[in-house]
Amino acid sequence: MITTVAIIMLVLPAAGALLSMLLGRRARPAALVVAAIATGLAIWVTASAHGRSYTAMLVSLPWLHDIVPGPVLGIFIDPLASLMLLVAVPIGLLTVVYSTAYLTDKNAEHPVKREDYGRFYFWLLLFISSMVGVAVSPNLLQFFAFWELTTLCSWALISFHQDERSLRAGFKALFMTYIGSVFFLGAILVLFRGTQSFDFTAIGALPPKSKFLVMFFLLIGAWAKAAQVLLQTWLPDAMEAPTPVSAYLHAAAMVKAGVFLMARTVSSGWGVPTRVSLLMAAMAVLTILVALSFYFVQDDIKRLLAYSTIAHLGYVLLGVAIGGLGSTLGFRGGVLHIICHGYSKATLFFCAGAIAYVTGTRRISDLRGLGRTIPLTATAFFVGLLSVTGVPPLACFWSKFMILSGAMRLSGPLGPLIVIFVLCETLMSFGWMLYIAQKIFLGPPLVAVPADVDPPFAMNATLVILMIGCLVVPFVGMPLVQLVPFMGK
Repeated sequence: MITTVAIIMLVLPAAGALLSMLLGRRARPAALVVAAIATGLAIWVTASAHGRSYTAMLVSLPWLHDIVPGPVLGIFIDPLASLMLLVAVPIGLLTVVYSTAYLTDKNAEHPVKREDYGRFYFWLLLFISSMVGVAVSPNLLQFFAFWELTTLCSWALISFHQDERSLRAGFKALFMTYIGSVFFLGAILVLFRGTQSFDFTAIGALPPKSKFLVMFFLLIGAWAKAAQVLLQTWLPDAMEAPTPVSAYLHAAAMVKAGVFLMARTVSSGWGVPTRVSLLMAAMAVLTILVALSFYFVQDDIKRLLAYSTIAHLGYVLLGVAIGGLGSTLGFRGGVLHIICHGYSKATLFFCAGAIAYVTGTRRISDLRGLGRTIPLTATAFFVGLLSVTGVPPLACFWSKFMILSGAMRLSGPLGPLIVIFVLCETLMSFGWMLYIAQKIFLGPPLVAVPADVDPPFAMNATLVILMIGCLVVPFVGMPLVQLVPFMGK
């Protein structure tokens, strides 16, 4: 039964995408229904499979029959997959709900014609389907197929407005993430040549040199997908996308596929080479530091949030790396950060969209005193800000606390150094984000940008749900991450 429901959950959004294209300007109701059903199925699968793993291999590849006996493609549900589903599908639904109000000709920043609805919902629903495929993939080959599909969807949605800036941003995202895909494919080829298998667990059967090569190639793939240094520049430029796309891209979709790849690989039951874990940790720390340095020169709300996303994806990889060095608690904190950051960052991006919707601008220097005219958006922004910077009892406090606690369990000076670095970064990030929020929402309003129109109900309802999520999701995610099998070093 779980396998059947999981297949429906995978196929339904893709079918809804085709239906949306056929319906054109009447696509919104169909997209809402499809996303709502998919969310219900994701919750049902998670509840039914809680604490257990289900594998169903369904499809064979005839040209591999002599090498790989049995089916190659299928469905794999475990606590890690369940957590990813609870990020990708419900936030996908909220993105659809929000976009029904945001994508209209009343949008002060980017009016959208009804003729474009079909194209938008086609790619968004296909994006949701591809993320479901990433979450439930039982091996690297299937993971790679859906990984590439997320790249295609991201390119199309980033380029949605089809002006020069958005087309360039879409191409840049496509090109830079494809660099990672080339290395990902190389890792699959090395693995298959050495083991005649595509399974994540097969990496452990490789000789040390090949194992390091596969892990290094997968790391490059993850760095490109998750916009880590030196492959991070595409993500801030991708803010040319409509804000609902930006929210989904950052909170639940393509960039999360990169960190999910490393979480899935490291938790596959074999010891990760120490030098791989150290490299992953070092690059995560470097990425967090570089992203933080760009906070202070941003005048676009979405670009500021983009650099925040880059830093928080670094936190996920830092937690995974700490797990690779032997701390199960650190690994679980990194995985928990996927869902905690997802709902927190979605809140902030949807607030940025509401601001642009009523004012026509995202320039921080042009915005003042909006708390008086859009108080719900202001409240949600402060909740998201406190959550993403790790203020208790909101979401990211719990995942950061687990990462830091895991770091303290490492032997030697590395753990305390990580803790000092994270605490300093958190303090600086909190201070700057709070300063920006005060500039935008407090004080006398600027006459140059009047905001006398409250965001539509669908946008406000989405913000209310996400504010609740900033409180609730850690207590949904923590039981799941405790059940993720992890052998440590």
